[in-house]
Amino acid sequence: MDKLISYFKLSKIELGKVIFPLKIQVKNAFLTVALVVTVITLFLALVDATMSFSISSILG
Repeated sequence: MDKLISYFKLSKIELGKVIFPLKIQVKNAFLTVALVVTVITLFLALVDATMSFSISSILG
C-alpha cells in the first residue's frame, strides 16, 4: 500500500512539471495540420487522376 501511495505522490509531482499548451497554440497546431492534410490530399488526388487518365489512354 505504501508503494501505491508513493506512486501517486510522485505522479502528482511529475504532473506539476508538465507545461500544457495554450489555447492559441492548440488552435495554430490544428490549423497547420488541417492545411498540410488538405494540401497532401489535393496532391494525391491530382496524381491519382493523372495516373487514371494515363492508364485509360494506354489501355484504350
